[in-house]
Formats: sequence, C-alpha cells, structure tokens
Amino acid sequence: MITLSNVSKIVPSGAADLTILDEVSIDIAEGEFVAITGASGSGKSTLLGLIAGLDAATSGEITVDGENLSTANEERLAAIRSEKIGFVFQSFHLIPSLTALENILIPMEIAGHPDPRTRGKMLLESVDLGSRGHHYPHELSGGEQQRVAIARAFANSPKILLADEPTGNLDSKNGTHIFELMVGLHEQNAVTLVLVTHDDHLAARADRRIVLSDGKVIEWQES
Repeated sequence: MITLSNVSKIVPSGAADLTILDEVSIDIAEGEFVAITGASGSGKSTLLGLIAGLDAATSGEITVDGENLSTANEERLAAIRSEKIGFVFQSFHLIPSLTALENILIPMEIAGHPDPRTRGKMLLESVDLGSRGHHYPHELSGGEQQRVAIARAFANSPKILLADEPTGNLDSKNGTHIFELMVGLHEQNAVTLVLVTHDDHLAARADRRIVLSDGKVIEWQES
C-alpha cells in the first residue's frame, strides 16, 4: 500500500544543508495500523507529509497504492490526495466561516460526489455529532472540532488515513475519545492508518511501531 525506498529530505539551513530524513525505507501493508514515534525533530511529520504528497523528497522513491509520487505532477498529486488519502492534523484545520457540515462537504463537492449532503450527515452521525452540523468551529469544543476533522478525512472513502498528532491539542479524556473513534473507523472501513504520536500508550495499540531518530529508522516493533 505504501512503500518508501531510500527516501531522504534535505533542506538548506544557513551555511549547511539540514537532513530531515536520511535514506528511510518503509513498507506499510494494506489495512495495517502503523504508529510512527520519536523525539521532536526526528522527521515524523515530514515523513507523513511526503506520504501525502504535500512535500517532495530530495531523493528516493515513494509509492502509494501503486502510484509513484516521485514522478507525479501537482495535478496528479492533488487527485491522489482527493481519491485515496484522508489527513487529520493536530490543529484541526477547519474553515472558520463554514459550519461543521459544510467543512465535511468540501472534499466531496470538489470530487463531484453525487449526494454529498446525505453522506456528510451520515459521517457526522458516525462521530456522534449528528445534531451539531449547523454549528461553526468556534461554537465547538476542541474534541468536537477534531471529530469534524476526522469525519472530513473520511468524506471521500479514502484507502489511507494519515494522522499527525491528532490528540496533541486535546485533554486526556477527549484525546482518548478521538483515538478510539479513529481506530474504530479504521477497523470498520479496512483503512490503512498511519499515526504520528508522542504517546506510547496510543502507539502500543498499533499493529507495528516505527521509531525515528535524527531522520533515520532506528527500531521496528510489532505490537
């Protein structure tokens, strides 16, 4: 489902270049739940952005569901994200001028879904927000906003869900709720889940844990 072969990401930094990822090679199977852990600055979020096609690797090759991201143009990368990938960010990234339901409808409307409103309401129900669709982000708690973000990530029935510290801005109770909701949707929909987290308890629930340090894979752990 996801393959990285000798992937490096190097950026200019003053007089010298900064290596964020250093020849990383990873295989993630279809339907697998993988947690990526490591200290701040180890390259976790960069790795997730490369898998999503939001950034380009300096070298190496990335394949997602048979598509070579390394050779895809921007138009094709956008189509891959729309068709195959859902992304949940730590800071929600909801559009403040749109209601919860309208935020969920956007990816479906862009993709030309035949009945986005019906699916949007169903997704709100699936994250226990069926009665809150008319509320704007500022009228929702942090946990509720993240639940809207998860519903939006599933709008186009993606094969892959990428989550970057999705519980990082939430208290323990809401963080646990969000995590269980995300894992439940992963299991129900047979979606490949790649979770970046600092939380060892969450990582322990994954099928496999990949530990990064200074841009390198230093450890693989089967749960």
